[in-house]
Amino acid sequence: MLDWLGSSELIVWLASPLGAVLFVPLYAIWVTLLLPGIWASMLAGVLYGTWWGSLIVFVGASLGAEAAFLLGRYGIRDWSRRRLVGFPRLLAIERAVSREGFKLVLLTRLSPAFPFSLLNLAYGLSEVSLRDYNLGLIGIIPGTILFCALGALAGDVARFGDVLSGETSPAGWALRVVGILATVAVVWLVGRAARRALEAESNQLEC
Repeated sequence: MLDWLGSSELIVWLASPLGAVLFVPLYAIWVTLLLPGIWASMLAGVLYGTWWGSLIVFVGASLGAEAAFLLGRYGIRDWSRRRLVGFPRLLAIERAVSREGFKLVLLTRLSPAFPFSLLNLAYGLSEVSLRDYNLGLIGIIPGTILFCALGALAGDVARFGDVLSGETSPAGWALRVVGILATVAVVWLVGRAARRALEAESNQLEC
């Protein structure tokens, strides 16, 4: 599975139990720095598999989201607002979430249309409570599982020769592909439902 990333000592070490523990704060720092988490999530899938990778990413993402939220609220408000000027949808969310709280936080977390890291800053600028913000993090679970599953699958694709030679069960590999497709379908359906709910919410706010 590590062939996809090369055989560097760092990658091998990250795949160890101690490396998995370290991956959590590293992911948190990654999110706090407003870097896109997709590739880091896929890396977790390659290193730890779909389910352990998803757990590690969720914990790391939650810690990073908490740090970014607190920075946006108490530390770098002026910088955060300047950073979001180029994202009018996020500024609109910032204004609306103060009124709707948990409901809107959850919907925007479920929708893939909103970048995770920048959302953390937008929420920090809003008046949403820390409790609602933290509860809304459950909305990142479907996307987390999807990207970790894609990473785990990519690791297997890199070893496709093993499948052809019989070292890996073709039936097992096919089952993983079906699982990925099912996960994609679920995330797409949830995201579409979230977008519709957000549009309805936006129309109500404009009235």
